[in-house]
Amino acid sequence: MSKELVKLAREAINSHFENKKISEEKYKKFNQKKGVFVTLKTLDDELRGCIGRIESDHLGKALVDSALNAAFNDYRFSPLEKNEKFKIEVSILTKPENIDIHEEKDLNKIKIGRDGLIIDFNGNVGLLLPVVAVEYKLDAKGFIEHTCLKAGLDKNAWRDKNCKINKFEVEVFKE
Repeated sequence: MSKELVKLAREAINSHFENKKISEEKYKKFNQKKGVFVTLKTLDDELRGCIGRIESDHLGKALVDSALNAAFNDYRFSPLEKNEKFKIEVSILTKPENIDIHEEKDLNKIKIGRDGLIIDFNGNVGLLLPVVAVEYKLDAKGFIEHTCLKAGLDKNAWRDKNCKINKFEVEVFKE
């Protein structure tokens, strides 16, 4: 399945350049209810786009949509150009699990390199994939603070008892 998911993401992006819509036949067999993120990187491993869904009713459709959005609608980057070289990573998410972390003594509930985080507070939501903590050499406190910042919150918002914190794991497939 791994190679097929990455191939499907690339095919979705290439179809866009040809002004074609990818056929439902290409993705309908991936009908699991799973979250997915598509990450695009330059050949030098610099982030070029990353968009996905925490949960979906159809993995294949969510993958195609996420690939197109990562390539053309990630507000942090200009849209991908036709001849641009890039690599694709597909991250399939496990179901998010609520964790009660509001004090530093609870930070051991986060396993760096395994867990991704979702912060949901006052309508602001931020998600960081597990690889972010590894790439930026963050400890659990730094990781949860950066997830708060990604949500547009103060870095210490996680300490508020009304802040909802979830963790998840991913299976990553790369080109």
